[in-house]
Amino acid sequence: MIDIRLIRENKELVKENIKKKFQDHKLPLVDEVYDLDIQFREAKQEADQLRAEKNKKSAEIGLLMRDGKKDEAEKIKNEVAKTNDRIAVLEEKEVNLEAEIKKRMMVIPNIMDKTVPIGKDDSENVENEKFGEPVVPDYEIPYHADIIDQFKGLDKESAGRTSGNGFYYLQGDIARLHSAMLSYARDYMIDNGFTYCIPPFMIRSDVVTGVMSFEEMDAMMYKIEGEDLYLIGTSEHSMIGKFKDQIVKEQELPITMTSYSPCFRKEVGSHGIEERGLYRVHQFEKQEMIVICKPEESMDWYNKMWRLTVDFFRSLDVPVRTLECCSGDLADLKVKSCDVEAWSPRQKKYFEVGSCSTLGDAQARRLGIRTKDENGTYYVHTLNNTVLATPRGLIAVVENNLNEDGTLNIPKALQPYMGGKTKIELAK
Repeated sequence: MIDIRLIRENKELVKENIKKKFQDHKLPLVDEVYDLDIQFREAKQEADQLRAEKNKKSAEIGLLMRDGKKDEAEKIKNEVAKTNDRIAVLEEKEVNLEAEIKKRMMVIPNIMDKTVPIGKDDSENVENEKFGEPVVPDYEIPYHADIIDQFKGLDKESAGRTSGNGFYYLQGDIARLHSAMLSYARDYMIDNGFTYCIPPFMIRSDVVTGVMSFEEMDAMMYKIEGEDLYLIGTSEHSMIGKFKDQIVKEQELPITMTSYSPCFRKEVGSHGIEERGLYRVHQFEKQEMIVICKPEESMDWYNKMWRLTVDFFRSLDVPVRTLECCSGDLADLKVKSCDVEAWSPRQKKYFEVGSCSTLGDAQARRLGIRTKDENGTYYVHTLNNTVLATPRGLIAVVENNLNEDGTLNIPKALQPYMGGKTKIELAK
């Protein structure tokens, strides 16, 4: 949610930002907020003036009663009663106007960074930089589900019976490799100075709407029937929600945390070959990082965070690239975002394994997360980034470490988490 002063002082900037996101249907909201805000401030100003007059008259009543001038006191009491009635009307008007303003403000997109490329959708995202040499070996790299099946590591048929499409059982050395990656991701982030946390896996609706747009919520979140609770789609949701309605001590900034959680997503529209594999699933596990910092520090942290993910995957012998999200692909709360994509030697192209975003003070405004300096309170900035989301990360490791004989090399960084194993052999 943007600062309403932007609409008061520079409506055209807000409108231009909406146009760059190709959301022209939201343009009328800006003028609506502008007009409603005028009405709100007029009502508040009148109510404040009437309260001051009421206080003055109430003091007069006391003096008149003391002097025995009851008739004059009664006359002023009647005036105060009418004033109270008018104040009540104005207060109700303020509440209604404030609700209408917030309803529209929650839909108006955040102001993007000037460096965000303009484009209609993800097909116009821009490659930033490649890390590592993308290799296509002389031998065939099978589909990842078939590779894993050779190690008896995947059972989607049983998962279909227990849970339906989009779920899976991982087994044996593949399940161990999956867990090893998560353990390594945890320790990797701790070694980089982040505090480890395991958050709640369900959150209330006011936290959900604080961290994401309504459209994202409807497309992603599973609601718990009969309760005001949602399963998290990423631990960023509960990690940022941890600071809801708090004034964080400025000397504690930046707050840098890394969190583990299972994640649950509807993945509306998933179909085709990906249903057979592990690329697009309803349940996965994730190591996340979040940063809460001063506004002037957020862009530095943004660049540090995506680089951490790049270095993580390079330590697993996976070539990656970063892809700048264009305006039309940028979620409404985000200021700037990039995807980290891993090389797929089977597909001979990159695929997304993580996403890094700075949201400015949008989440902080929605959730009331502030800090305080000598000039008063102000909203912090929030950032989030994927360290590892797996089994998608598992796919990248499996494809890039497969040998011609069908065995799988275990990256050196993961070997301590695999009991010293250096290779996974084919199942007998």
